[in-house]
Amino acid sequence: MIDIPATDPGGVGDAMQVEAQGEHEYVVRLQSGGNVVESWVRVTPEILDQLGANEASEERLVHRTVAFLLRYQDAADFPAVVELEDVLAAYGGYAAAMSS
Repeated sequence: MIDIPATDPGGVGDAMQVEAQGEHEYVVRLQSGGNVVESWVRVTPEILDQLGANEASEERLVHRTVAFLLRYQDAADFPAVVELEDVLAAYGGYAAAMSS
């Protein structure tokens, strides 16, 4: 588990676990308080190209994406499915954050 700073004002940390579930799919479990939120993250070869990443760095990209999204929403409100193309389209600073 990796500690990710919480977005709540109390500063309680969320824990994240990322597990590969086959080709380009990951299940992410976020612990927030006493609850565990599960979300699926899909990574396509096209988004890897757009972000300048490769398959070897795919899991790291998933970790960084979830950490990025936790800046904008609490773990309890995390979506059931995250498509990286949608994140790229919705957040102007996403590509830059992934390359830094």
